[in-house]
Amino acid sequence: MANSKYSYVKNFELPDPVLPDTFMLFRLDGHSFHRFTDVHGFEKPNDVRALELMDHAARSVMEEYPDIVLAFGESDEYSFLLKRSTSLYNRRESKIVSTLTSLFTSCYVLYWPKYFPNKPLQYPPSFDGRIVPYPAEKHIRDYFAWRQADIHVNNLYNTTFWALVQQGGQTTAEAHATLRGTFSKDKHEILYSRFKINYNQLDARYRKGSILVREDEPEVPESQSEARSEAQAPEGPTTGTTTVSADATPSSVVLTEPAQPKEKKNKKASKKAKPSRTTFGTSALPYWPTDGWIYQGEHASNALWLGTTRVVLMDCPTEVLDPSPQAVPLHL
Repeated sequence: MANSKYSYVKNFELPDPVLPDTFMLFRLDGHSFHRFTDVHGFEKPNDVRALELMDHAARSVMEEYPDIVLAFGESDEYSFLLKRSTSLYNRRESKIVSTLTSLFTSCYVLYWPKYFPNKPLQYPPSFDGRIVPYPAEKHIRDYFAWRQADIHVNNLYNTTFWALVQQGGQTTAEAHATLRGTFSKDKHEILYSRFKINYNQLDARYRKGSILVREDEPEVPESQSEARSEAQAPEGPTTGTTTVSADATPSSVVLTEPAQPKEKKNKKASKKAKPSRTTFGTSALPYWPTDGWIYQGEHASNALWLGTTRVVLMDCPTEVLDPSPQAVPLHL
């Protein structure tokens, strides 16, 4: 920046570094998305195209910023966990928030035609973002438990609400009145007894949200690698599904240290190394308590490969209650 008699104005800028040695949790939300979804005719209660578009935009952000180690998405919201040691933009809050928010928004617009080929954008969408620093691993675990509980509560309500409107013939006001004061068990009963809808059999993406985690591409022995090259086969999986045991519990999740990567002759390839494969039980979310450490367990959640990043569909804890005076906070 050139020195001049006017450069003093820079002194008015306030420093805004995020506290050192803390995890950064960046969350963005769609701005006025009730109107946006109505104008663009989103399907109710869930539009899989919109959710896949959110996942695509989030994946693009993760691919651009390696310091993001985990992302969780629901509805028009996405949360990104940055590792504790990150020095991204010198940990300047305004720089990180503005850059990540603008990148996500531009990716959302860029990929819109792929998911809504017959619905051109009527006006540009916008997202707001914020960063919250968390000092301890417990806070990160509880944060994602909070967001996981949120999608369970909201989606169960919305699914029942729109069933009453679309299949039950009620007005929106009548549907709200019907659901006032009800708990999860009441909504399950309404869905099944009146509309033959088994909530637990609905698409996992709607009920559980999406988690993006980084994974290593499977190492291939040199002999097999040469054979693949001759056959011109693609390296690593591109799509696939992993199912989770119905009796998986948080007790199946243990803290392990990933094996140290072997030295490779190709330095460029080693620079692209990603965190080790992550699996986890149905009632626990993976997180990085310290850089280079992750949760690993024998049970893997439902997963969809997208390149070298997985979109993971989580199970929601059964302890979650509806928002009411009797509701209690969820602690994993």
